[in-house]
Amino acid sequence: MTTKAYWESVYRRNSANEVSWYRLHLEESVKLIQQAAPDCSAAIIDVGGGESTLVDDLLTLGYQNISVLDISSGAIQATQQRLGKAASTVVWLVGDITKATLPKQRYAVWHDRAVFHFLVNPAQQAAYIQQILNSLTKDGHLVMAVFGPDSPKQCSGLEVVRHDIELLCKHVGPKFELINHSLEEHHTPRGKTQQFLYAHFRFKGSKSS
Repeated sequence: MTTKAYWESVYRRNSANEVSWYRLHLEESVKLIQQAAPDCSAAIIDVGGGESTLVDDLLTLGYQNISVLDISSGAIQATQQRLGKAASTVVWLVGDITKATLPKQRYAVWHDRAVFHFLVNPAQQAAYIQQILNSLTKDGHLVMAVFGPDSPKQCSGLEVVRHDIELLCKHVGPKFELINHSLEEHHTPRGKTQQFLYAHFRFKGSKSS
């Protein structure tokens, strides 16, 4: 089964509030995005947005330049239906983030909650970071939430990489300056606990700078 087929199956079998990463509102993500981009015209991409309500909350706050990417077309369609007419104001992208074609130096904020930790292969990790390097504006911001050191070793039947802040900094590389980080205890719909490491980085410039 391909990666895309796997995630289409996950979303097909589970409603939005049944997947383990479900949270009614991503309060920490919203707070960090607001800190990173107080200007509501800033271009933001939510990587692995799926059926998350982050896009709803950002639109409510007045953000006008939002892109949502997910590997699952089913998840994207469900979110579009939920938003109704407001969906037309969002750029929707379906694809594998390690291979997707993204605009150069476009985004002021790159947000990812619960995607990067599924990339267990070093080549996938490197491809993902290269996408950020190519797509963020100079002085843009990277907001990530990945499984922390005390999280389960698997999620949705797949192996994950658990991160402490040192490992995450090593993965994102020297082009990024760590602004802050914190740990969050996430309670899944089935009553289990997952530790998320949130980190906010500032991009220090293009690859050639």
